[in-house]
Amino acid sequence: MLAALTLLIALPYGAASHAVGEAKPPRTRVEAVEPRPFGSECRTAVEGSEAVVYCHNPYPETDRVRLHVECEQWWDIDSDGVFVEAGPAETVRLAGRCWKEIRSVWVSHQK
Repeated sequence: MLAALTLLIALPYGAASHAVGEAKPPRTRVEAVEPRPFGSECRTAVEGSEAVVYCHNPYPETDRVRLHVECEQWWDIDSDGVFVEAGPAETVRLAGRCWKEIRSVWVSHQK
């Protein structure tokens, strides 16, 4: 009995976890799936109270881009534009403005 207990402890975990004659489950190969590149490249120009953005999509999947404008003055209304579809190898133009100065401009992307 002591010898059997010693062998059970000494055996590797994988060998001890299966009964004699029981088949081990087949090993499956897990392949890492690399994410596909996505997202338009956008260039922003701000002049005074107007912002213009050109977004070019170099990838084969459509990118929905949206312009966000945050105004400097507290009473000036910030704006979020509508989504515009930039298809493969397509360039789109987005524009926004404030009544006075612009604090920041950014573009969001959606598949």
